[in-house]
Amino acid sequence: MRQPHWRQWWGEVETELGYIRDMVEGRDSTRPFLFLRDGEPMGYIQAWRIRDHLVEPWISKAPWMLKVPTGSVGVDLSVGLEENLGRGLGSAALKAFVKMLIAEGCRDIIIDPDAANARAIRAYEKAGFEALFEAPDPEARDQAMLIMRLRLDQDS
Repeated sequence: MRQPHWRQWWGEVETELGYIRDMVEGRDSTRPFLFLRDGEPMGYIQAWRIRDHLVEPWISKAPWMLKVPTGSVGVDLSVGLEENLGRGLGSAALKAFVKMLIAEGCRDIIIDPDAANARAIRAYEKAGFEALFEAPDPEARDQAMLIMRLRLDQDS
Protein backbone atom coordinates (compact mmCIF):
# COMPACT_ATOMS: atom_id res chain seq x y z
CA MET A 1 0.00 0.00 0.00
CA ARG A 2 3.01 2.28 0.31
CA GLN A 3 3.84 1.86 -3.39
CA PRO A 4 3.48 5.17 -5.32
CA HIS A 5 1.07 3.65 -7.86
CA TRP A 6 -1.17 2.46 -5.03
CA ARG A 7 -1.18 5.76 -3.16
CA GLN A 8 -1.87 7.69 -6.38
CA TRP A 9 -5.27 6.04 -6.78
CA TRP A 10 -6.16 4.93 -3.24
CA GLY A 11 -4.78 7.56 -0.88
CA GLU A 12 -2.96 7.55 2.41
CA VAL A 13 -1.90 4.18 3.77
CA GLU A 14 -3.11 4.69 7.35
CA THR A 15 -6.54 5.85 6.16
CA GLU A 16 -6.92 2.83 3.87
CA LEU A 17 -5.71 0.46 6.59
CA GLY A 18 -8.34 1.94 8.89
CA TYR A 19 -11.04 1.15 6.32
CA ILE A 20 -9.76 -2.41 5.95
CA ARG A 21 -9.63 -2.80 9.74
CA ASP A 22 -13.30 -1.74 9.86
CA MET A 23 -14.11 -4.40 7.26
CA VAL A 24 -12.26 -7.18 9.05
CA GLU A 25 -13.75 -6.24 12.42
CA GLY A 26 -17.31 -6.10 11.03
CA ARG A 27 -17.97 -2.34 11.12
CA ASP A 28 -18.15 -2.20 7.32
CA SER A 29 -19.85 -4.80 5.12
CA THR A 30 -17.18 -4.51 2.41
CA ARG A 31 -15.40 -7.84 1.87
CA PRO A 32 -11.58 -7.51 1.58
CA PHE A 33 -9.36 -10.09 -0.13
CA LEU A 34 -5.77 -10.54 -1.20
CA PHE A 35 -5.29 -12.18 -4.57
CA LEU A 36 -2.47 -14.65 -5.01
CA ARG A 37 -0.36 -16.13 -7.79
CA ASP A 38 1.41 -19.39 -6.99
CA GLY A 39 0.63 -18.81 -3.31
CA GLU A 40 2.23 -15.34 -3.25
CA PRO A 41 0.14 -12.19 -2.54
CA MET A 42 -0.04 -10.07 -5.68
CA GLY A 43 -2.65 -7.46 -4.78
CA TYR A 44 -5.82 -6.43 -3.02
CA ILE A 45 -9.45 -6.72 -4.14
CA GLN A 46 -12.71 -5.92 -2.38
CA ALA A 47 -16.45 -6.19 -2.96
CA TRP A 48 -19.06 -3.87 -1.50
CA ARG A 49 -22.82 -3.62 -1.87
CA ILE A 50 -24.28 -0.43 -3.34
CA ARG A 51 -27.39 -0.87 -1.16
CA ASP A 52 -25.26 -0.62 2.02
CA HIS A 53 -23.92 2.76 0.88
CA LEU A 54 -27.21 4.41 -0.04
CA VAL A 55 -27.04 6.44 3.17
CA GLU A 56 -25.29 9.63 4.17
CA PRO A 57 -22.53 10.61 3.86
CA TRP A 58 -22.10 8.20 0.93
CA ILE A 59 -24.99 9.53 -1.18
CA SER A 60 -23.70 13.10 -0.95
CA LYS A 61 -20.15 11.96 -1.73
CA ALA A 62 -21.11 9.61 -4.57
CA PRO A 63 -24.58 10.42 -5.94
CA TRP A 64 -23.74 8.28 -8.98
CA MET A 65 -24.73 5.26 -6.85
CA LEU A 66 -28.36 6.30 -7.34
CA LYS A 67 -27.93 5.72 -11.11
CA VAL A 68 -27.00 2.02 -10.89
CA PRO A 69 -29.19 -0.91 -9.79
CA THR A 70 -29.58 -0.98 -6.00
CA GLY A 71 -28.53 -4.63 -5.91
CA SER A 72 -25.19 -3.91 -7.62
CA VAL A 73 -21.90 -5.00 -6.12
CA GLY A 74 -18.97 -2.62 -6.40
CA VAL A 75 -15.45 -3.98 -6.85
CA ASP A 76 -12.11 -2.25 -6.27
CA LEU A 77 -8.63 -3.68 -6.80
CA SER A 78 -4.97 -2.83 -6.95
CA VAL A 79 -1.93 -4.80 -8.01
CA GLY A 80 0.58 -4.74 -5.15
CA LEU A 81 3.99 -4.13 -6.72
CA GLU A 82 4.60 -1.70 -9.54
CA GLU A 83 6.79 -4.26 -11.34
CA ASN A 84 3.66 -6.42 -11.79
CA LEU A 85 1.66 -3.71 -13.55
CA GLY A 86 0.83 -4.16 -17.22
CA ARG A 87 1.24 -7.94 -17.15
CA GLY A 88 -2.45 -8.94 -17.17
CA LEU A 89 -2.47 -9.71 -13.46
CA GLY A 90 -5.24 -7.22 -12.57
CA SER A 91 -7.60 -8.34 -15.31
CA ALA A 92 -6.95 -12.03 -14.51
CA ALA A 93 -7.63 -11.44 -10.80
CA LEU A 94 -10.76 -9.46 -11.63
CA LYS A 95 -12.05 -12.19 -13.98
CA ALA A 96 -11.59 -14.83 -11.26
CA PHE A 97 -13.18 -12.60 -8.62
CA VAL A 98 -16.15 -11.84 -10.87
CA LYS A 99 -16.68 -15.60 -11.41
CA MET A 100 -16.90 -16.00 -7.63
CA LEU A 101 -19.38 -13.11 -7.33
CA ILE A 102 -21.55 -14.51 -10.14
CA ALA A 103 -21.52 -17.94 -8.46
CA GLU A 104 -22.79 -16.16 -5.32
CA GLY A 105 -25.69 -14.75 -7.33
CA CYS A 106 -24.43 -11.26 -8.21
CA ARG A 107 -25.79 -10.01 -11.51
CA ASP A 108 -24.81 -6.33 -11.51
CA ILE A 109 -21.13 -5.70 -10.87
CA ILE A 110 -19.73 -2.18 -10.98
CA ILE A 111 -16.20 -0.82 -10.86
CA ASP A 112 -15.32 2.87 -10.61
CA PRO A 113 -11.74 3.72 -11.62
CA ASP A 114 -10.46 7.26 -11.85
CA ALA A 115 -11.25 8.35 -15.41
CA ALA A 116 -7.55 9.24 -15.86
CA ASN A 117 -6.35 5.74 -14.90
CA ALA A 118 -6.03 4.37 -18.43
CA ARG A 119 -4.11 1.25 -17.31
CA ALA A 120 -6.91 0.21 -14.94
CA ILE A 121 -9.63 0.96 -17.47
CA ARG A 122 -7.91 -1.26 -20.07
CA ALA A 123 -7.58 -4.08 -17.52
CA TYR A 124 -11.25 -3.78 -16.56
CA GLU A 125 -12.32 -3.80 -20.21
CA LYS A 126 -10.29 -7.01 -20.70
CA ALA A 127 -12.21 -8.47 -17.76
CA GLY A 128 -15.53 -7.70 -19.48
CA PHE A 129 -16.49 -4.29 -18.06
CA GLU A 130 -17.80 -1.45 -20.20
CA ALA A 131 -18.13 2.25 -19.51
CA LEU A 132 -21.53 3.52 -18.39
CA PHE A 133 -20.88 7.17 -17.49
CA GLU A 134 -18.46 9.54 -15.80
CA ALA A 135 -19.15 10.96 -12.37
CA PRO A 136 -17.35 13.56 -10.25
CA ASP A 137 -14.76 12.08 -7.91
CA PRO A 138 -15.88 12.80 -4.33
CA GLU A 139 -12.26 12.94 -3.13
CA ALA A 140 -10.93 15.22 -5.89
CA ARG A 141 -13.34 17.84 -7.21
CA ASP A 142 -11.39 18.43 -10.42
CA GLN A 143 -11.32 14.74 -11.36
CA ALA A 144 -13.87 12.21 -12.56
CA MET A 145 -14.52 8.53 -12.04
CA LEU A 146 -15.55 6.23 -14.86
CA ILE A 147 -18.43 4.05 -13.75
CA MET A 148 -18.13 0.69 -15.51
CA ARG A 149 -20.45 -2.33 -15.49
CA LEU A 150 -19.71 -5.97 -16.21
CA ARG A 151 -21.25 -7.30 -19.41
CA LEU A 152 -22.79 -10.57 -18.24
CA ASP A 153 -23.28 -11.77 -21.81
CA GLN A 154 -19.49 -12.30 -21.97
CA ASP A 155 -17.62 -15.33 -20.67
CA SER A 156 -16.21 -14.21 -17.34
